[in-house]
Amino acid sequence: MPSPLFSLLTQTARYFKANFVRKTRQVSAVQEQFLRKLLLAHKNTELGREFGLQDIKTIDQFREQIPVLPYSSYEPYITRIAEGEANILTTEPVVYIVLTSGSTGKKKLVPVTQQTQKYLRLAHLTSLGFLSEALSIRGLELGKVLLTKSVQFLGTTSGGINYGSAGSGDLHLNKLLFKQLFAHPYEVLEASDSLARHYICLLFALRDQSMRGMTGSFPMLILRNCSYLERYGEELIQDIDKGAIASWLKLEPELRAKLERRCWPDPKRATQLREIFRSEGRLLPKDVWPNLSFVTTSRGGTSDFYFERFPTYFGDTPEFGAVYAASEAVFSIYPNLNQDGSILAIESGFFEFIPEDQWEIEHPKTLLANEVKVGDRYRILTTNYSGFYRYDIGDVVEVLGFYEQTPLIVFRHRRGGLLSSITEKTTEFHATQVMQALQRDFSLSLEDFCITLSENNFPAHYLVNIELAPGDTLNNPQVFLTSFDNKLKEIHTSYEVERRDLVPPPRLRILAPGSFAILQQRYLQKGMPDCQLKFPHISEDRKFLVDLPVQYEVRMPQDVDSFEQTMETLKHRN
Repeated sequence: MPSPLFSLLTQTARYFKANFVRKTRQVSAVQEQFLRKLLLAHKNTELGREFGLQDIKTIDQFREQIPVLPYSSYEPYITRIAEGEANILTTEPVVYIVLTSGSTGKKKLVPVTQQTQKYLRLAHLTSLGFLSEALSIRGLELGKVLLTKSVQFLGTTSGGINYGSAGSGDLHLNKLLFKQLFAHPYEVLEASDSLARHYICLLFALRDQSMRGMTGSFPMLILRNCSYLERYGEELIQDIDKGAIASWLKLEPELRAKLERRCWPDPKRATQLREIFRSEGRLLPKDVWPNLSFVTTSRGGTSDFYFERFPTYFGDTPEFGAVYAASEAVFSIYPNLNQDGSILAIESGFFEFIPEDQWEIEHPKTLLANEVKVGDRYRILTTNYSGFYRYDIGDVVEVLGFYEQTPLIVFRHRRGGLLSSITEKTTEFHATQVMQALQRDFSLSLEDFCITLSENNFPAHYLVNIELAPGDTLNNPQVFLTSFDNKLKEIHTSYEVERRDLVPPPRLRILAPGSFAILQQRYLQKGMPDCQLKFPHISEDRKFLVDLPVQYEVRMPQDVDSFEQTMETLKHRN
């Protein structure tokens, strides 16, 4: 039975959802009003004065007067904010600084104010309202969730401002809200050791047979929770039976004492879980939480590749995208389950869209939310209360349709994240589509994959690096490689054209079990928070997978290294 506070939270979320839906019918007016309020609020900041915000009266004037800017243009200002200077980008004090993961480039610092948090909280509550109603339509219920993000700060700037991942900041600043949602004590997230935090979150969640949801920033993090549940199933059952927390976990003594007071023996639940373990040979979410109603994680981009493995763990439990967001901005809100298209977050930022034919132009012409076309792809720009104006994060989105008058968008890939042997510009979205199809065609599960380029060839071979999921075998690796080549040709015209006589045949590398776990540790050792962990699925860094053990390499029959032949082809073409 949900608590009164949880019921109130659900009602509030549905109210915000209904209000948001009304605004989607007047997208132009809502966006213009947001921009006017923001310019008024920030006109006397240092950057606001430099840009002359007080003189801007119209959207057209805003676009003429303010250039499209990348992060590097803001970096000197944010450095000063971190040192303690005020009124640089925002009038409000900066309460927290987000340190981005750096998984797709250099790490960035993003200032967060109370106003920034207000709009993030509004987006999350709106998405919760959509989720609540979507579940109700299916006869499912909203309820407590499992979440394993750390709430620990990574440090404090010289100006005395805490910094860390976006997730830890949100959890700190919205503690009361999140406490209502968790199937485990909020304090578990204070554990500094990643394994201890995940284990104890699972321990408390397993005690609650009625848990309704599992949530994680990225699908691979959801799968990691599933792997921990499999790996430590017997130990978890023993701890539930005894009312204990495994002594071998690296856990701060004071926190251990606090959490142990909330553990008590539950032999009845332990018996249920043992029966499942004996019957299935492992613990899976769909078995241990029979009332599981949803899995919340990011959609779009490379997510579909990981979703191929979800049925093993979750059966037909629906997936929900919640919000499409980055450290710098909230871009859209998901209105339904199992849906890629999300509604532009018109209450949380002012948005512009750069059409593909403008991507290489220094001062591109942009479209507004009511001007985009279904099926087209755009680079999305945001102006928001973090003090960013016409900020180019590099995300490429596709417009899938409209919700009332507001675009439904989906993230496709990060601009700049391209792979080219010649000039074909293969994106992560291309690669993910192919690998997703190959998993289905070969009835195969992959732990993960990354496509890189060979080091000593010109043009370079595509190296299709894959790690098979535990227990899986690839019986026809050469057929698999040929299928990869053919499918990439089908969906990527530039690759198909260049493969005719310039791009050499791809090669398949089967990585040893545990290879991506090694890569994961490399990321963590560099300081990436585990809640931000994600791997690029294409990389032009030819050293990216250096030293990972390759079990064997497979080549296509026509794979012949011939530098002279390639140069002759290039000469004739030119």
